[in-house]
Amino acid sequence: MPARDAAVKKALSRDMVPLEKPPAKAARGNKAPRGNWPANPYAQDCPTRLVLDRIADKWTVLLLILLSRRPWRFNELRREIGGLTQKMASQTLKGLERDGLVKRKVTPTVPVTVEYSITPLGRTLSETVDALRIWAERHMTDVAKAQSQYDRTKATTV
Repeated sequence: MPARDAAVKKALSRDMVPLEKPPAKAARGNKAPRGNWPANPYAQDCPTRLVLDRIADKWTVLLLILLSRRPWRFNELRREIGGLTQKMASQTLKGLERDGLVKRKVTPTVPVTVEYSITPLGRTLSETVDALRIWAERHMTDVAKAQSQYDRTKATTV
């Protein structure tokens, strides 16, 4: 297998959630203990971490919140979310589609129209991540104050 193909395969497999439960491993260190399925998200090899990695991404959060409101075309999403590049929008939406959180609909027009909508599974997650957005909006001033105080304290101690 050429090196490039191996790199692509490795990159794709990194984001995969196993369809079957992992083989049992001895209970040592950070490994998931034998018979602990669904596994412990604090364990290094727990598939839950792959899902958490996906939903902890800022673009995922923002896209899910918008898609929970209505279906959007690709470029509408990019215009609505400041700083979202075409590459990141494409990567994030493909990952969300693969995870069953978003549905992609292609309409054969000239040019081709691609519309994204949230799935029922995605809707259950969007409600959760919208709570994070609300928390951030309510507490951004408090966080900014804490950061300023921390920076002042660290600047005087160095």
